Amino acid sequence: MLDSNTTSFLVDEINLEVPLEGAPVTALEQFQSCRSFTDHLCSSLEAEDFVIQSMTDASPVKWHLAHTTWFFETFVLAAFDEGYTLYDERFPYLFNSYYIQAGERFSRPNRGLLSRPTVKEIRAFRSHVSGRVSELLTRLDDLDADVGRELLTTLSLGINHERQHQELILTDIKHLFSLNPLYPSFSDASIPSSSPVKDLVWNPVEEGVYEVGTSTASFHFDNEGPKHRYFIEPFEIASRVVTNGEFSEFVEDGGYRNPLLWLTEGWAAVENGGWTHPLYWSSDSGTWFEFTLNGRREVDPNAPACHLSYFEADAYARWAGFRLPSEFEWETVAQRIKIEGNFSENLIFHPFDNSPNSSDRVQHLFGNVWEWTRSQYSPYPGYDPPAGALGEYNGKFMCNQFVLRGGSCATSVTHIRDTYRNFFAPSTRFQFAGIRLARDV
Repeated sequence: MLDSNTTSFLVDEINLEVPLEGAPVTALEQFQSCRSFTDHLCSSLEAEDFVIQSMTDASPVKWHLAHTTWFFETFVLAAFDEGYTLYDERFPYLFNSYYIQAGERFSRPNRGLLSRPTVKEIRAFRSHVSGRVSELLTRLDDLDADVGRELLTTLSLGINHERQHQELILTDIKHLFSLNPLYPSFSDASIPSSSPVKDLVWNPVEEGVYEVGTSTASFHFDNEGPKHRYFIEPFEIASRVVTNGEFSEFVEDGGYRNPLLWLTEGWAAVENGGWTHPLYWSSDSGTWFEFTLNGRREVDPNAPACHLSYFEADAYARWAGFRLPSEFEWETVAQRIKIEGNFSENLIFHPFDNSPNSSDRVQHLFGNVWEWTRSQYSPYPGYDPPAGALGEYNGKFMCNQFVLRGGSCATSVTHIRDTYRNFFAPSTRFQFAGIRLARDV
C-alpha cells in the first residue's frame, strides 16, 4: 500500500521544491495549486480573448485549458481510475496535440476555428476532470505501491506539462494582444524600472571534465538525462544578460542590415520577415517603445532584452565580438547558483532588474529571460525515451532546435531546474528569450 500522507516520498518523486511560504506538499495540494494558478492567469480575460489563434505557433487560450485537461484525463484518469469514462468522446480528437499513439488530432493551424465547444463547456470539462483526479488522489493508500508510484510519476509529468502551458498562455496572449491597435493590457501590475547596469564582468571557468544532466529519482523531463561527463575548454561567461540599451546599439549600428553578422538561415528570416528590431518594439519620434503584457510602454534601457530569436542572439554576439555559451557551459555555471529570480509567481510578466548591480559574479541565471545557448537540441549519451505515447513528449523534437536555459518571467519557479532544457526553432521570437554572452580564453 502507498500511504498518501507520506510527504517525503511525494517530494522526492514529484520534486516540487517551491521556495514559498505555505508551499503545497502532498500530491493533491500540488495538483490543485497548479490547476488554480492556471485559472488565476485567465481571470482577467474576456470570453473573446479565449478563442483567437494569432499565429500557427500559438494556440487559443481555450485550447490550452482543454489540452492540459485532456492530458490528465487521458494519462491519469483513463489509466488509473478504474471504470472512468470520457467526459466527451469528441474531445480527444480536438485537444490532443502531437501524441500520435494517443489517436488522431485536429489540425494545429486551425485551432482558432473551434468556436465550439464554448469556453463555458471547457471550464466544465476542467472542473469535472480536476474533481475526479482530486478524488483519485484521496484513495492513494488503497492502491498497490507500484501502481501508486506510477500514478504519481504520471501526475508529476502532468503538473509540469500544465506549467509549460501556463507559460504558453502568457506568451500566446501577449502575441494576440500585440496585434490589437488598442494595445490591451493583460495585467495591471506595474513593471519596476531596472537599476543602471555595470559593465559586463567576465567570470572564468577552468577547463575540465564536468558532469551535466541528471539521473536522480526526483522529477525531471526525460531529455534532462542521463547524467554524463562533458569536457569543457576554458571559457568566460558574462556576469549578466544583454540589456535593451545594449541591443539598441546593435539595431542603430545597422545590425539588421548587415548580412555578414547573420547565419544564412537567419539572414533569410530577416529578409522574409522584414525584421528591423526585436519583436514588440516600435519607434516613435526616435524613442523606442515595446508592447508588454501591461500594454505599450517606453523601452527600459537597463532591463534585459527579450523576445529575441536564436538568430538575433547569435548575430548580436558576433557583432559584439563574443559568442553564446554552450548549454553544458551554462549548466556548469548554474550548478553553483541558487534558483531565484523573477518568475511567474511574482505576477510581473516582464523582465526587470532593480537589484543593486554591485557584484562581479554571475547573476540572474534564472528567471526574467530564457537564455539562448549555441547548442543544438539533441539526445544525451544513453538517452532512451519512455515507451508509449508519453515517450513522444521530448525525443521526437530533437531536430532543428536550439536549447535555452534558466526560465523566464513567465516560467513557474516550481518548474525550473539547472538541468532543464527548453528548446525552440532558431527563428522563434515570441518567447521571453534573451542573451548571455561567453568568450573563449
